[in-house]
Amino acid sequence: MLNNILSTKKDEISRLTMPETADVPHYSLQHALAEKSGTIQVIAEVKKASPSKGLIRSPFHPVQIAKSYQSGGAAALSVLTDETYFQGSRDYLTDVKKEVGLPVLRKDFIIEEVQVEESSRIGADALLLIAAALEPEKLHYLYQSAVQRGLEVLVEFHSVRELEEVLRLFEPSLIGINNRDLDTFKTSLQVTHNLSGHVPPQSLIVSESGIHTPADIDYVQNEGAKAVLVGESLMRQENVEQALKKLKGA
Repeated sequence: MLNNILSTKKDEISRLTMPETADVPHYSLQHALAEKSGTIQVIAEVKKASPSKGLIRSPFHPVQIAKSYQSGGAAALSVLTDETYFQGSRDYLTDVKKEVGLPVLRKDFIIEEVQVEESSRIGADALLLIAAALEPEKLHYLYQSAVQRGLEVLVEFHSVRELEEVLRLFEPSLIGINNRDLDTFKTSLQVTHNLSGHVPPQSLIVSESGIHTPADIDYVQNEGAKAVLVGESLMRQENVEQALKKLKGA
């Protein structure tokens, strides 16, 4: 599936038109996730669909959802902008940025520098780089390009091998451990356990996917995660504000 997505993304990039720069405030994702409250922080995801599960939420009102997440105690937001496989839109991210006072992560398949510039223009505070989608040298180059534009970067890993290859080049400030197998789409929090011991102590760990209950949060927090990224389990709830509060144990 990942190869199909990347092939589609290359075609989309060849037809990319650059938007005007959005006039929005900016916030630090790392600062939001590093709050010393003693509780794990939540990046709540605005997500309409996925290639493995199809349509997740309908009707879908991204700004309304984002506001509910903010009221529910999210530290940050993640907005899907991939159109073909996730039914996202870069306009969703800009609209959310104009209405919600939280840092926003652009969730997409970033593989070329033009997408980094696009991310900056649409108002993203941070972007995602996926180790499985990029050679380590290319990932490092895009990371530096993002930082030079004032963007923060969450670098996502699925295996110890991916992590070690990137760490030979540099140490990302924000490291995402994705608990979802990209081939089977099954999730296991054991992935966070397997990778967390290999993460440099100064890097902040975000455990992604497979987070459904307060017990799941306790598990990954005990494994060293300072934050979790949660999408589908919240998106399927009618009241996402209450669902987020319940997940946080409130």
